Amino acid sequence: MPTAAPPFERFYEATREEIYRYLVRLLGRQSAEDAFQETFLKALRAYGRLVHADNLRAWAFTIATRVALDERRRARPEHDLPELAASDARPAFAELEHLAGTLPRTERAAVVLRYGYDLAYADIAAALGSSEEAARQATSSGVRRLRKKGVA
Repeated sequence: MPTAAPPFERFYEATREEIYRYLVRLLGRQSAEDAFQETFLKALRAYGRLVHADNLRAWAFTIATRVALDERRRARPEHDLPELAASDARPAFAELEHLAGTLPRTERAAVVLRYGYDLAYADIAAALGSSEEAARQATSSGVRRLRKKGVA
């Protein structure tokens, strides 16, 4: 039987730090601030229409990923800007920073979601807006690239 959604405030408190760190990793600190606000505004607007709360964490990552992709599409720099490392206490996925930072965006997101956040492939697929097989492929391709470079 599906689980009822908790009050939005509890959902926000439970996911905000993890989502913010994820957005910093994808966009850098400056862009992550706006993307974080947009993510939770979208979540708040849709929260009342949720049928169940079985995958709220994956749902939040899906929204954050789509907001980050939209942000990247809007702000295409003429050249690649270096990603800034977060200066906060290192989250569990931080050990992947120096490894996954060189991967293409989709592979980087898949590797970080799988090995940094320990999400299932179905949840990664939801976050990336792809099939579960595509999520597995992106994760696998990312790990293979890292192995070729001798870092995994």
